[in-house]
Amino acid sequence: MQQLGDARRGKLAGNMAAFGRALRRAGVRTDSARIALAAEAAALVGVDSRLDLAAAMESVMISREQDRMVFRELFDAWFRDPELAKKILRQMLPSAEGKAEPVKRRPRVREALAAPSPKVMPAKNEREVEFDAAMTASDRRRLQHADFNALGAAEYQLVERLAREIALPVPELPARRLRVASGASTHSRMHWPGVLHQAARTGGELIRLPRLERRRQPLPLLVLVDVSGSMERYARLLLAFLHAATRRAGRRDVFAFGTHLTDLTPAFRIADTDAMLEAAGAAIDDFAGGTRLGGSLVQLRRRHARRLTGRRTLVLIISDGLDTGEPAELEHELLWLKRHSRKLLWLNPLMRYEGYAPLARGAALLHRHADAMLAVHNLTALAQLATSLAALMKAGR
Repeated sequence: MQQLGDARRGKLAGNMAAFGRALRRAGVRTDSARIALAAEAAALVGVDSRLDLAAAMESVMISREQDRMVFRELFDAWFRDPELAKKILRQMLPSAEGKAEPVKRRPRVREALAAPSPKVMPAKNEREVEFDAAMTASDRRRLQHADFNALGAAEYQLVERLAREIALPVPELPARRLRVASGASTHSRMHWPGVLHQAARTGGELIRLPRLERRRQPLPLLVLVDVSGSMERYARLLLAFLHAATRRAGRRDVFAFGTHLTDLTPAFRIADTDAMLEAAGAAIDDFAGGTRLGGSLVQLRRRHARRLTGRRTLVLIISDGLDTGEPAELEHELLWLKRHSRKLLWLNPLMRYEGYAPLARGAALLHRHADAMLAVHNLTALAQLATSLAALMKAGR
């Protein structure tokens, strides 16, 4: 088989391998077998048409929908200039390319195209020691306030792990059943059968007066997570956060919505967060697509209305509000959801922008019917979420 590329140098195979390594740095799952298939695909379609070559390589190197846009941006940057791959392979500093490149790329693509950090050699004197250790206090502080959408691949994985350590105690309310109180309180009452039982043990002497109080139980939780294209960088991280933070909660039902509704409750019953994410990824077939919240709520009402336990359920809608459905349908379903829940909270990552106003049609309806709008765009916002929930539940008593 004739090798494609420069007839004098034959460097296409080397560029293919380097491109595969760049994809791995960008967080795309690829291996040597996929790179070999890409080389075969390139040989079959030829290099006359750049679009055909890109489509052929994408078909064998990409298996997840969320990686397609990363592949396309990286392909455009990698194969635009014949000298670009050569410069990157030589690990030259990318200052010239950065000045000449007007296109704003995704953080994962920028990180993959950046030259690897030079290895730190042992210092001969104090003047040469000018590097910071990885994850210093300043790095951790920066990641606490960094927007999830602006993280590189390595930073995203680290922040995802940090998000799993954040607690989210679900607000509790008094239940109908009673229990023996540990001490006297204003909300307890005398446990007369217990009083008589204690008196029988002590010959009629009332040494201890048992009291009863209501048990406390967490509110049932219903979570709706937007998995559309605009929420691509937030959905996976927030699913991991919710799985770890609410594992001690009582009843929790989780749904993903894009163009339709997907039940993730069976996946959330898996104890391991990584296994849950894998099961959720297999269940969601409309990831990084459009947003039809109204139509998804119609499916919730018709098929899963029993998931709403009376008017005690706490409903969390995680979305940017960029809905493409009919506003009348969305308003009708939001009114129904509001009537059958205790609180309807909108967790909006777009609150990262100072002075944000919900002007889009779907966002305006969500803002009108939700009891509150809270930010979920960085680790600091996730840490403050528990405090905000407790304050809202206390104010709504």
